[in-house]
Amino acid sequence: MNIGFDTIGNATVIVYDHGPVLMTDPWVLGSAYFGSWRMSHQIPPEQFEAVKNCKFVWFSHGHPDHLNGDSLQLFKGKKILLPDHVGGRIRSDLAKDGYDVQVLPNREWFKISDHVRILCISDYYQDAIILIDVNGRLIVDTNDAIDRGWGRFARKIVRQFPISFLLALFGHGDADMINFYDEDGTYIPPKAARKLPVGISIKQAAESWGVKYCIPFSSMHQYQRTDSIWANEYTTHLSDYAKGFNSKTTQLLPAYIRFDCETDQWREINPPASEQVVFEPEHFGDNWKDVLSAEDLKQVTAYFQKIKHLENFLDFINVRVGRQDNIISIGKKQFNRGITFEVPRNSLLIATEYQVFDDLLIGNFMKTILHGNWPKSQLYPDFTPYVARYSDNAGSRTKEELERYFEEYRKREPMEYVRHKFEQKSVDVFRSHVTGGSKAFQFGKRLYWFMKKSG
Repeated sequence: MNIGFDTIGNATVIVYDHGPVLMTDPWVLGSAYFGSWRMSHQIPPEQFEAVKNCKFVWFSHGHPDHLNGDSLQLFKGKKILLPDHVGGRIRSDLAKDGYDVQVLPNREWFKISDHVRILCISDYYQDAIILIDVNGRLIVDTNDAIDRGWGRFARKIVRQFPISFLLALFGHGDADMINFYDEDGTYIPPKAARKLPVGISIKQAAESWGVKYCIPFSSMHQYQRTDSIWANEYTTHLSDYAKGFNSKTTQLLPAYIRFDCETDQWREINPPASEQVVFEPEHFGDNWKDVLSAEDLKQVTAYFQKIKHLENFLDFINVRVGRQDNIISIGKKQFNRGITFEVPRNSLLIATEYQVFDDLLIGNFMKTILHGNWPKSQLYPDFTPYVARYSDNAGSRTKEELERYFEEYRKREPMEYVRHKFEQKSVDVFRSHVTGGSKAFQFGKRLYWFMKKSG
């Protein structure tokens, strides 16, 4: 194949133009989320060599199943392309470590070879998508991002291409914090437990985009720690994607394919499944018996108390480490609402020191107990975004910093931003009152995609 692309790994596209020229979000070595995740399938030797020989690397965001620390060592000397995220944490961190980094202009085409050009769009959630024009065929790689004001613009571009592909996260929904317990110690099953046919969601999304092909993406992982392997019950298998898919306008392709962008022929890659190996938490530095020292608690307390938005809805955070409770005071208005995070010491200290708390949430070995009256959407929209996205990734913690942060994104596309914020508020209200996976939730989801298509 001279010109085309492979899909491989978790969220990786390898683009060829008489040789490999671009790869996206290449997690190709090691694990993610404090060792909790491994790739569900191996990277075949041919694709692994292509990764090593690519000229350009694009990272969408900082989650370790996209920007992976174990894999990063392979990319010294390559040109690393990044979205224009406000705050620039990824850019500055990589540049400090000696990587050749270039931030792409937002919503502008950037040519990387004779037959390949790319267009990158970042959003205020510190996520990004990339559109890849390969010899007149368009790849829409949304990885695990959802539309936060860029959907209308991207859909207009899709309509300019007779052959287009949507690569997006689809699945039962385990790629988030699903390790919730009630105050009596009873596990709260997530919406992923309903095992609704994934193909229905794929059909809705693909038809709303108007693409010719859709490829399942960004959800190819398994759990491998003894304290997280329980979550394998909720992962999505390759055979799950086609269940319920029935579209007259979009063809669903397998997750791992090679597509020739000269002949428009494709073949399945069929990588071998990863070996079923389970590790104790100690393998990754975690011992559940370890307790916090006074200095440790001081670090964790400072981490949470500097995020001022938490004071608007939360009384306390309890970090339960080594079976010992450590109460951190947050708000002063008596909301009668708190959170207990039951977590091993080592991962907690790393997450708070290096500001990667989302890695604890998504790793799903940390237990979360919600105290008091919480919305059905649980940690959304007030905890996870403000802690993991705006504070950790963007360094915006005070009211004034957040105002400046959102203003930067508003200035980029004022009308789209306002329209999206109104839409997102409606979505947040809906999610706070409707149980995920319920019939009402599914109806709302269908309506959402219909409105996207109509817009």
